[in-house]
Amino acid sequence: MTLNRGTLFQLFKYAVYSLLTLNIYLFWQEEFQAALLQHPGGVPWRSIFDAYAATIDTAAWVVLLLMFELETYVLEDKHFSRPVRWLLHGARFVSYAFILFAFYGYVTNVIATYDVSVLADVTDLCALPVTEWSYAVDLDEYAAITAENCREFGSVGAPYFQYADLPALVDGQGLVEIQRLAWVDAINSIVWILIVVILEIDVRLQERNKLVGLVYRISYSAKIVLYAILFAAAVYWGIKGDFVDFWDAFLWLLAFFFIEMNVVEWREEELEEQAAKASQRASA
Repeated sequence: MTLNRGTLFQLFKYAVYSLLTLNIYLFWQEEFQAALLQHPGGVPWRSIFDAYAATIDTAAWVVLLLMFELETYVLEDKHFSRPVRWLLHGARFVSYAFILFAFYGYVTNVIATYDVSVLADVTDLCALPVTEWSYAVDLDEYAAITAENCREFGSVGAPYFQYADLPALVDGQGLVEIQRLAWVDAINSIVWILIVVILEIDVRLQERNKLVGLVYRISYSAKIVLYAILFAAAVYWGIKGDFVDFWDAFLWLLAFFFIEMNVVEWREEELEEQAAKASQRASA
């Protein structure tokens, strides 16, 4: 059996979608470990979006991605009955709600990274009571400080900062790096929201054959800028060694490249149909 290029492309596309679904588990695993320290008594419902911002965000985006795939590629015009439209729009509305809540969680995380205080009279981690403190090695990633590893973290002689209401600390350089990562998360989130707003407008206009001329060029230019910001965020995560975030960002860029290709192909088909109808009317 031989596979043509179109079939291979579709297999590759759905493999990317499957890997993004797997990332839901990877983010949950990472945030679950952080939640054990941040909320030792269990995560209260009011803090769910703070504690599991990336997990909820990724899950909502996967649902949204699949809805876009259905509307821009899988389903044909004859399939868009009223119940189908309500289902697609309803699922997207719920996804957007969770995405906005996740963005709130990212903003809360940014604020939390600045809610620190200098740990007085501590310049050597090995002087701390063992097993009582953790070190923030990354954003939402902590390592228990023990007598065996206390020399591996921070800088001896430098001041240490404690996170509010947490038995966790970090040195000044580490704190700056964590704050930057938190900002990149928040910026990445709002940029993706802007992209899907534009994409929603594209889809609605394309349904009415109005994605043309200046409107199309503005949409295209705006998304080029926004995708460039997302690419820069992915590069930043790669440089900082945050593989999960880098891998996730790379896959999402690929996934929405596929959605953009769907919209372009849909637009070209509509333009060809319009040209064919105009030709038929001219020859009649």
